[in-house]
Amino acid sequence: MQELRPLGSVIQGSLSKGLEVRLHPDVLVEEMRVGKFLVVQGVRSRFFCMLTDVALGMASQRIVASPPDPNNIFLQEVLAGSGTYGTVDLTPMLMFTPDTDPTHETDSSAPLQLLPVKTIPGHFSQVYDASERDFRAVFGWEDDVHRRNFAIGQPIDMDVPICIDLDRFVERSNGIFGKSGTGKSFLTRLILSGIIRKQAAVNLIFDMHSEYGWEAVSEGKEFSTVKGLRQLFPGQVQIFTLDPESTKRRGVSDAQELYISFDQIDVEDLMLISRELNLSEASLENAIILRNEFGSSWINRLLQLSNEEIQEFCEVKMGSKSSIMALQRKLTRLAELKYIRSSCPHNYVNQILETIDAGKHVVIEFGSQSNMLSYMLATNVIARRIHSSYVRKADRFLQSKNPCDRPQPLVITIEEAHRFLDPATARQTIFGVIAREMRKYFVTLLVVDQRPSGIDNEVMSQVGTRITALLNDEKDIDAIFTGVSGGQSLRSVLAKLDSKQQALLLGHAVPMPVVVRTRPYDEQFYREIGDTNWAEMPDEMVFRAAESAIADLGF
Repeated sequence: MQELRPLGSVIQGSLSKGLEVRLHPDVLVEEMRVGKFLVVQGVRSRFFCMLTDVALGMASQRIVASPPDPNNIFLQEVLAGSGTYGTVDLTPMLMFTPDTDPTHETDSSAPLQLLPVKTIPGHFSQVYDASERDFRAVFGWEDDVHRRNFAIGQPIDMDVPICIDLDRFVERSNGIFGKSGTGKSFLTRLILSGIIRKQAAVNLIFDMHSEYGWEAVSEGKEFSTVKGLRQLFPGQVQIFTLDPESTKRRGVSDAQELYISFDQIDVEDLMLISRELNLSEASLENAIILRNEFGSSWINRLLQLSNEEIQEFCEVKMGSKSSIMALQRKLTRLAELKYIRSSCPHNYVNQILETIDAGKHVVIEFGSQSNMLSYMLATNVIARRIHSSYVRKADRFLQSKNPCDRPQPLVITIEEAHRFLDPATARQTIFGVIAREMRKYFVTLLVVDQRPSGIDNEVMSQVGTRITALLNDEKDIDAIFTGVSGGQSLRSVLAKLDSKQQALLLGHAVPMPVVVRTRPYDEQFYREIGDTNWAEMPDEMVFRAAESAIADLGF
């Protein structure tokens, strides 16, 4: 530490409000940027801090009243450091005690214990740039044998990896947030790739815009594409499609078709899409009457009823004819969806479960069926049945205590999450249940959304790790810091992010909040993360690998 140039001295501060540091005369204020990491060397401890604000100070109001002439460089230099100076505000995040100080010689393979900040350094403690050793002590390294670490990016001013602990990441539901165009899809691909590579969990991805399974369009002025998860991990990822024609047009020849029958749709699913179908409360109440009478085949029976049969049914079961007729008319819209069938001899949801149980990751593509009605219905129906299966597996494991019965953790990725988790519907959807249960049944969510303010506060408080790109709306920024202590000091950090390739990480999977320059999703990433380097394989080997993958699917 003594080899580094000191940047400034602590002049005042408190545990609740942070530290104020006066910069030394030879340090340019312009070198200090919000989100930068600094360390403060105290007498007994060392503090790892985030820079949250930059300001200019003056020793006398006379300088403000009569500033030096712009051409008088000599006078400006005379005043610099004494009459004029820069200050920065620091928020201490973690502290190293003497026993855990990474400057001491210790076994590099042993995990370091990081302590929460319980005190602050004294007056005139010196401030330094955080070193690579500091970052490794705090965030670990990707090849750490003790943890499943995944490098998601780098600090904004250093070339050292910032890792998230994937084991802790999959323990709770998580969120990726940011306004449109900030790269949420690229962040999601990074995280999902890390989970697959490190085998931290198995993924079920509801791919609304066909961006994760196969190749997707890259953001930028020139048209280019990036590889999807199926291309990076051909032996570990399976694509199911609700629109086979669209998927084939995109060049995916081995996707599995997926259909949903009317007898798989329950009243709870209709409650979720009541706004899209314009269903009244009376119609939903009568839907319950129909379900209680006809069981799982109630929609098929309803669509076949004549006006006279509806009238007779209402007289016997105390239903409302007008409400049931309106329900019948509006449910005909579901029959227009490509993936809806009156009945399915094959249980496609069970096929997805068998694929997940085999340790393969599933991407469900929607193709042209990506409107909100179609997306919300399919995701809720499929996720509800998969969650029920996991509840049974978890109960069996809790009873037997046999490690062989332990379900493999499942991460379900959904987009437009506020449509499933808003205050009015969060308790009616399976996703609200999963978010509140956390990892009780080994199922968690990865929600991707540009409007976190639309998500129920109770659900947001259960989101363990939040990866947030630039947000402008004050309500959305407030939502990000729901249930986060010290969130007020991070608001300015979030507001100052670049619109591309920067994100604020905070929560369960990282030891402290950190701003990162996210890892590029490019050819180098493909080589480092994927199963196979297709670009360097001879054409004959590529053909054989494709044949093998098709054979695995039973063709």
